Amino acid sequence: MTIKTAIIGTGWFSNVHADLLSRMDGVSVEAFVGTSLDKAERSASAYASARAYADVEQMLDAVKPDAVYICVPPFAHGDIERQLIERRIPFLVEKPLSTNLEVPQQIVQGVKDAGLITSVGYHFRYTDAALKAAEVLEGRKIGMALGYWMGDMPQVYWWRKQEGSGGQFIEQTTHMADLLRRLLGEVDEVYAAFAQRAMHDIHEGVTVHDVGTVTMKLKSGAVATISNTCLLPEGGQVGLTIYTEQGTVEVKPDKLVVADKGIVTEYRNRANPYQRENEAFIHAVRTGDTSGISSNYEDAYKTMELTYAALRSAETGMPVKLG
Repeated sequence: MTIKTAIIGTGWFSNVHADLLSRMDGVSVEAFVGTSLDKAERSASAYASARAYADVEQMLDAVKPDAVYICVPPFAHGDIERQLIERRIPFLVEKPLSTNLEVPQQIVQGVKDAGLITSVGYHFRYTDAALKAAEVLEGRKIGMALGYWMGDMPQVYWWRKQEGSGGQFIEQTTHMADLLRRLLGEVDEVYAAFAQRAMHDIHEGVTVHDVGTVTMKLKSGAVATISNTCLLPEGGQVGLTIYTEQGTVEVKPDKLVVADKGIVTEYRNRANPYQRENEAFIHAVRTGDTSGISSNYEDAYKTMELTYAALRSAETGMPVKLG
């Protein structure tokens, strides 16, 4: 049986998924949906089986896909997911789930009620580095963690608007917040400080913060801090360092670095995490076996709660309790 997939969104990540899907046995890319037919046609033109649409409902009626990929900006979520839940169509959605909790609260309940197969694009979970880190950390006493996402400001209009992206911690640094949850467990309390330092003077219409630090108490008793900035002139550092009684475990985008009692060992990523993510989702759609999906919508909602709590804390100047 061929799994028919459709992709909503025409940005770079839409084609990352489409390229992987088009090379998988028994999978076809049947449609792209864009904010305009012209955008959809440009994306669809690279895939022989794909047709272009400017309307989600029209595409769903015509294609009747077995699975849908949602690759749209944070502000555009809500109606797309609701249509897929209503039709009981499994979906993979790119992070973050929205700019706030209002939409995800509705969607997570709909997904639960429908018993729907979902996946969320937290690809760091599928890296060799993160998988090995989880293995290395077994039996160790985790004391604390320091995370960071230090870089420049993405050159898309919606990212610079708070109502468009939700800000850097929600849109980008969410990967580190999610990785923290994956490796250290759930967070109990959050305190954050965000500020606008430079980008609103350099670029017109910037309303997001360009520096921020979030301190967390975990349910395990460990503590953590994740900091980010988007004011650098070019990309900087991304990673999560975990401190244990035996040494440090540092997850980077391309490798894991373990310092164990003075001995440093590196484990480089070999597999493509996006391919693993896609294979796990398609396998689940085909068989019903969701064990390979590392982050479904319900789990990703907890990461959204964490990142939104950081924003609320930064806005109010007060700690925010979770769960």
